[in-house]
Amino acid sequence: MKLSKLTHERLLKFKHNRRGYWSLWIFLAMFFISLFAEMIANDKPLLIRYQSEFFVPFLVEYTEVEFDGEFDTEADYRDPYIVEIIEKDGWILFPIIPYGDNTINFDLPSPAPSPPTTDNWLGTDDKGRDVVARLIYGFRISVFFGLILTICSTIIGIAAGAIQGYYGGRIDILAQRFMEVWSGMPTLFLLIILSSIIQPNFWWLLGITLLFGWMSLVGVVRAEFLRGRNFEYVMAARALGLSDFKIMFIHILPNAMVASLTFLPFILGGSITTLTSLDFLGYGLPVGSPSLGDLLAQGKANLQAPWLGISAFFVLASMLSLLVFIGEAVRDAFDPRKSY
Repeated sequence: MKLSKLTHERLLKFKHNRRGYWSLWIFLAMFFISLFAEMIANDKPLLIRYQSEFFVPFLVEYTEVEFDGEFDTEADYRDPYIVEIIEKDGWILFPIIPYGDNTINFDLPSPAPSPPTTDNWLGTDDKGRDVVARLIYGFRISVFFGLILTICSTIIGIAAGAIQGYYGGRIDILAQRFMEVWSGMPTLFLLIILSSIIQPNFWWLLGITLLFGWMSLVGVVRAEFLRGRNFEYVMAARALGLSDFKIMFIHILPNAMVASLTFLPFILGGSITTLTSLDFLGYGLPVGSPSLGDLLAQGKANLQAPWLGISAFFVLASMLSLLVFIGEAVRDAFDPRKSY
């Protein structure tokens, strides 16, 4: 597909901002690696060869009986008995980090939280779980939560802003008054109250957060539609009999998207911060879920184990910094006053 001259110039401006350009690639690399978390950090082997047969435990559940064990339950590959049986007539290939996000290491050199060792690179948390594994899984959950929340809130915000700006008048006034009331709702208090009634999970948190997080783009899109609805090409399209839907989303929306796209990296960063804050306060994901906020809370509660807070802070700060740099590069790319 051939790019337009304007799009090509924007891409060149984005690439010219080296900090934002490389931040994008670093963030994409981190996210891509986290997608294969089960192959990097897992207490189940990647591959087993036993009696001339191959097994893939991290994808398929196998019982001890299949390895000539005693119980018809899932094999515990950290059990020395199972490992000895398999290695008598085969071999086991474990991931680089032989711990899952909830795997407890019972062979710690000191009480949990234990300091970094060659076995646990960044130590363990207060329950004996590997910090590196929980960082990888927590990073993936945070990014997925942020991406889904950003996409959904952007769609709702653009639609609401488009309707307000295009029709104006009474619809705009009523919608603005509704947003003033809705934005003043105590979101955190409502989450605390609802958490005492309903067990929170990923999708429940996403839905509640979306109820109050869709308004970030409404003002920008509304202003663009208020300005664009009186342009000559819009009036000509209306005179030709085009429907309001086509005029709004084919003729005016592309102009409004320029301002909207510059906000997306910052909205993504804010969404990730929201989940981290809720987990830190104890009103986020279910207990035991890998979370950056949970690690920060553990670091606060265990000041004698600085590796907990430092590890979570470094990952969170790096991720948010990368998103800010990407957002700045996107903003510069769409700024007509900037040259490359």
